[in-house]
Amino acid sequence: MSVFTIEAGLALLGLVLLLVEAFKPDISRRTLGLTAIAGTALAFVLLLVVRHDAASLPSFMQPWHQLDTLALFYKGFALVITLLVLWLTLECAPYLTRFTLDGKLAEMFSLPLIVCSGMMWMASARDLVTVFVALELVTVSFYVLVAFARKSAFSLEAGVKYLILGALSTGILVYGIAWIYGATGMMSFEGIAKALANPATSKSTALFGAALILCGLGFKVAAAPFHMWVPDVYQGAPTPVTAFLSVGSKAAGFVVLTRALDAFLSPGSVISTEIQAFLLVIGSLTVLLGSLPAMFQTSVKRLLAYSSISHAGYLLLALACRETARFELSSGGIVAFYLATYLPMTVLGFLGLGLMRANGLGEDIKDFTGLAKRNPTLALFMTVSFASLAGLPLTAGFIGKLFVFLGLADHGYWGALSCAVIAAAAGFYYYFKTILAMYTTEGVETTALTLSTASKAVAGVLAVIILILGVYPKPLQKVLTSGEAAVVAK
Repeated sequence: MSVFTIEAGLALLGLVLLLVEAFKPDISRRTLGLTAIAGTALAFVLLLVVRHDAASLPSFMQPWHQLDTLALFYKGFALVITLLVLWLTLECAPYLTRFTLDGKLAEMFSLPLIVCSGMMWMASARDLVTVFVALELVTVSFYVLVAFARKSAFSLEAGVKYLILGALSTGILVYGIAWIYGATGMMSFEGIAKALANPATSKSTALFGAALILCGLGFKVAAAPFHMWVPDVYQGAPTPVTAFLSVGSKAAGFVVLTRALDAFLSPGSVISTEIQAFLLVIGSLTVLLGSLPAMFQTSVKRLLAYSSISHAGYLLLALACRETARFELSSGGIVAFYLATYLPMTVLGFLGLGLMRANGLGEDIKDFTGLAKRNPTLALFMTVSFASLAGLPLTAGFIGKLFVFLGLADHGYWGALSCAVIAAAAGFYYYFKTILAMYTTEGVETTALTLSTASKAVAGVLAVIILILGVYPKPLQKVLTSGEAAVVAK
């Protein structure tokens, strides 16, 4: 068995679940959900034990698939976020079925498996064609998931906006791929890097193509000024889908950005200076346009949407810091580390939102008022999540931001560092405004909010991971050490 077999098997399981529900409509959603969760968990276990060398791949995939440390990390990342999203969907099922036409949730359990396969293929892509095919597999599946709550006008509006802007970004990306191919005659990242190191390569043509590719991917990762779809889509989509978009889709976009930038910014590249400046400008703009509007949001879901934009800016700034060796991590390694810390705190936040919706509450800050009185345990977990998202010391979010800030300081990018610090300060304001509301209990008449044992267990594990990574991040750093980013053999 190879890694590719696991990826293909996961996609096949998603298709099988769709067919089973179509021909056996009386099957319970719990059976479908548990089957999807079991399949994803099995895939994760198999990923840990199968051979990780290129020779284990089918011969027809070996020219297009790479299995380095970064690829394996993102594959595991995709499986973990998919597992959590499937579980969150199962927990929120009673609430979600109220917004579907037939009360069924089969697509909510099968499409995430297909999305996961696409993200895993993107992590191993060695050329732009493979990237495009895998990216569209992910994006088209998300079109359905975002608009899944058909009885909700917000969900339908979110689906239309995501479809239109997603199609636009795809067109820009394909146009950029065509220009890069015209400039270099290559589709593989390795071939593009070699061609860009050749002084005879047309700089203007290559730069235009690279800019188009970065703009197309900018839509996918919610980078400014291509972020306008995020608040409405995140607010309208079902909560588990929003969590998947915020973490899974972002990670998929950034692994592609990492691969592309390794080619565009390779030693001797004729466009490296301009692309690096482009990243610094876009990253600085993104952190500000994500954090400053979030200060005025009354909906926690929209607040998290703007926060997601801001975090995309930090990741772009990390990618601009090439050759960072302070933490024995490349810029791509710092991005992977940041995403690994971003996963538990974001999923924990959306988990709290989903559980509140399942208990009949809304998503505004006023609905959080007195949460500590309704359920102290949930309030504590969400406090850990929001404190980490803000970057409070001794949490995982602080370590991720620290890596980015020190990388910018090492390179002397003081303007970008100033923007990042302003964004971080704004983050403390809007996150702790929500935390303060949770612990405002004076004169609040509230009814108790109940959580299942499984919900408490999952939330507790996520909170513990956030705190452990905030105090002892060394094991994760070791996994992502740039010196080990060669092809991995078991």
